[in-house]
Amino acid sequence: MAARYELFEGIDEQFYFRLIAANGEQILRSEGYVSKQGAQNGISSVRVNSPLDEQYERKISTNDQYYFVLKGGNWEIIGVSQMYTTRDSRETGIASVKANGPDAPTHDLTGE
Repeated sequence: MAARYELFEGIDEQFYFRLIAANGEQILRSEGYVSKQGAQNGISSVRVNSPLDEQYERKISTNDQYYFVLKGGNWEIIGVSQMYTTRDSRETGIASVKANGPDAPTHDLTGE
């Protein structure tokens, strides 16, 4: 299976996207958007910003898990990673977003 974006509507009636790696793991998820077009714009922003290392903020959660956020050109958060147990696995996640983010196709799961 190839990497892909999944665009979907949540139970809160907001639109979201997630970037799924070729191995089926979710590597990035969005915040909620009030419109489908907003979520599509978020995907476009990931495509542009994912190759740029300076757009990643590496973080540690309160329970000592590692994760990252990807920021857009306006420095707003456009995606958050899953939690990782090591720094190295977080870096592997970033490398996967850098590799897959620009070109992964979008699968629209909204049914619209």
